[in-house]
This record gives sequence, structure tokens and C-alpha cells, in this order.
Amino acid sequence: MQDIATIRALLESRGLRPKHRFGQNFLHDPGAMRTIMDAAAVREGETILEVGPGTGTLTETLLDAGARVVACELDRDMASILRDRLGARITLVEGDCLQDKHTLNPQLLQALAGPFRMVANLPYAAATPLIASLLESHPACGGMVVTIQREVADRLTARPDTSEIGPLTITAQLLAVVERITILKPGAFWPAPDVQSAVVRLTPRTPRPTLPAHLRTVVDRAFQQRRKQLRNSLGADFPFPADFDPMRRPETLDPSEWIRLAEGSV
Repeated sequence: MQDIATIRALLESRGLRPKHRFGQNFLHDPGAMRTIMDAAAVREGETILEVGPGTGTLTETLLDAGARVVACELDRDMASILRDRLGARITLVEGDCLQDKHTLNPQLLQALAGPFRMVANLPYAAATPLIASLLESHPACGGMVVTIQREVADRLTARPDTSEIGPLTITAQLLAVVERITILKPGAFWPAPDVQSAVVRLTPRTPRPTLPAHLRTVVDRAFQQRRKQLRNSLGADFPFPADFDPMRRPETLDPSEWIRLAEGSV
């Protein structure tokens, strides 16, 4: 595994420094890496998507575990390091992991070519849209073990009647079992971020639920005014179920109650 001295040396040899605009905080803590790999339980020969591989610390660990790694790197300088160090051992896709808010980059989809899981130290800016996209639009993704900003982890695992609950919570918990594995302190990364991080595992529910077509619209509309009662945010003409209290606020609902609301709105 690459330690902090190795990562620094790799960048310095090319006149590079971590780029804030790409959210480059390189994980170097061996205990954190073991935790990620234990949670992922990578199987020999399975396809693993890694987004934001950087200098390849986690990439090399995944390869050692027998994974077929498809790595997606936005930064050309990091992609060059990966090509020089790992060459044909990985499938490298240069560019953004997402084509739009809900769809993977077609080049990345082609490289994955079938079932896969994601194991990654995600750039903070990519985490929320990527996780939501994989859950909602890409059933070939069989699960994720990801390092993300603790704030995002709190939203993914939020319970009703908490300030963290929101649209991401509803989608994630309806489509997957979400587990927070551990919290990582800033010192596990170089450079150290200003916030804590968390390792989260998302395991898709089986059979895969079919969500109501209007679910996203209803949830987004309600949470745009989360302090208002649902009868005000959704409108007086919204068809609430007969036994549903429209005076409730959106953060009080559990995921299954959103299903009831969305099903009635068709």
C-alpha cells in the first residue's frame, strides 16, 4: 500500500500538488484501507468500479484482492500516473463518471460490461449524484463500499424526525440497506480535509423495488419547504390517503410512507 511519503513523491516527481477543484484528498491510513477492504469482501475476478483512484493506493489493493478494476479518473495528471504504474492491469476511463445527473458516462458503462460493485474513496463533489444514479438507474451495480463526507453519510443513514433526512435518504433507504461502517478522521488523508469522512456500505434490496413514477417529484416538492406542513408544500389539491395527516412535516415520514403518498398522486 502507498504511504504518505510515496504519494508525495509520486506527485513531486511530476511537479504536481493535490488539486482542490478535484477534491483530491489521498487516503493513506492502512487501518482505514483494511476497514474498506473488509467491508467490501472483494471476490476473485469480480468487476469493481473505482471512481477517483488518484495515485492508485486503493486500486493496487483491489488488484491484489483479485478484482478486475475499472477506474474512472477526471484528472489527466492522475490518469497518467495510473497508466505508468498499473498499465494493462486496469481498465482506465478518463473523464467524468456521469454523463448527466442520473446516467453513467457511456464509455464507463461500456468498460464495465455487466454486473459490478463500486469500491472507492469518492471525491466529495461526486458522491451524492453518483450514489443516487447507481441506485436509481443502474441495477447492474450490486453494491457499494465508499468513503464519503460524513455529512453525506449522515443523510444516507438518517432516521425520521432528524434534520439530516432528505430526498437522498428516501431514495437510498428504499432501494438499499445502508450501513455506516466507520468514521475516518481528517488525518487519514493527505492533505487533511476540513471535515470528517465515513465509510458506508450500500447493499441493494432484493428483489429490486419498483418505485412509483412520481416519487421523486413528490419528495423533492415536499423537501423544498421542509419546515412547512405537507398540505402547504404539496398543495391543497394533493390526494392524501384518507388516513394520512396532511399537517405532518416531511422530515417526520419514513420511506414507506413516501411510497403511499406517491402512489396516490398518479
